[in-house]
Amino acid sequence: MRALDFQDGKGDLVRDFVNSCRKYGIKPGIYLGIRWNSLLGIHDFKVDGTGIFGENRRLQYNRMVEGMVKEICTNYGELFEIWFDGGADDPANGAPDVLPIIQQYQPNCLFYHNKQLAEARWGGSESGTVNYPCWATFPYISTGAGESAQKDIAINNFALLKSGDQKGKYWMPAMSDAPLRGYDGRHEWFWEPGDEKNIFPVENLMEMYEKSIGRNSTLIIGLTPDTSGTLPDPDVQRIKEWGVQIQKKYATPLSSISGNGDGVFLPFDVPRLIDRVIIQEQIDQGERVRAYQIEALINGQWEKVAEGSAIGHKRIQIFNPVRCNAVRLTISESVGQPIIRTFQVFEVN
Repeated sequence: MRALDFQDGKGDLVRDFVNSCRKYGIKPGIYLGIRWNSLLGIHDFKVDGTGIFGENRRLQYNRMVEGMVKEICTNYGELFEIWFDGGADDPANGAPDVLPIIQQYQPNCLFYHNKQLAEARWGGSESGTVNYPCWATFPYISTGAGESAQKDIAINNFALLKSGDQKGKYWMPAMSDAPLRGYDGRHEWFWEPGDEKNIFPVENLMEMYEKSIGRNSTLIIGLTPDTSGTLPDPDVQRIKEWGVQIQKKYATPLSSISGNGDGVFLPFDVPRLIDRVIIQEQIDQGERVRAYQIEALINGQWEKVAEGSAIGHKRIQIFNPVRCNAVRLTISESVGQPIIRTFQVFEVN
């Protein structure tokens, strides 16, 4: 910022961002793009130039990137995640060696990602949703990026990224990402004037929420400031409307229970019209459930209304409305004793 008039040449956008996050109780993460840089002649990790000239440029670029990462890791307190878009490549390929820097100075920070490690994974699309089932475990310690992915990660349109692997030995939950201004064929991560009509309607955002958060994934919505440096009012209003709708549907369950073992049971004083449940496992003990079913007590008879496999952090299961006197979750297959952190039932609203 020294070359700009911004804050008298003393501005620090990262500092302001991190301070604002902490002010509002948000865990700060930093996005770094080192795979492409047209100004510096970096194209898919490759540095322009040949011979000694090219090698010196590569080494200088590596020093610059490693210094930038150290600066990010040491100047702003504890960070939640550092995200290298498109990965950070492998130092064995001559790339910057960033992982040891993060592990030394930010030992609690999530790292995403290079060929050495990925502590989260892209869910295979930019639709804000993931497929079901979506397991948080993965068979490899990293995912690679694009053509650098392991062969069986890339096949079948990256099916393994989308589903995970219930037998995987590495904890690598999926991320679902989409730009807020991505409606009606638009897919825009950056602000442009007159683009408000392409802000997703609330009903589409709710579908994203239920098919990402509700399918054991995190949800990342791309919000972009305008030329004033703040989020545009229409975007802010839509996010508020979305929050209101999430609260309306999921803040107040009809009933809730937790328990260990092969199932839990929720009776009602009078018949209730229900159409969805939330199930959560105690994931610090791992994903243990492999198959389950949900049954409702209707006119004195138990009837199956839904079934599934992966639960993990959160499963939102929506089914046709039924009026019933009780609901039960039965786990028919598991690895170890199931630990249900919560089983919540919701009335139709």
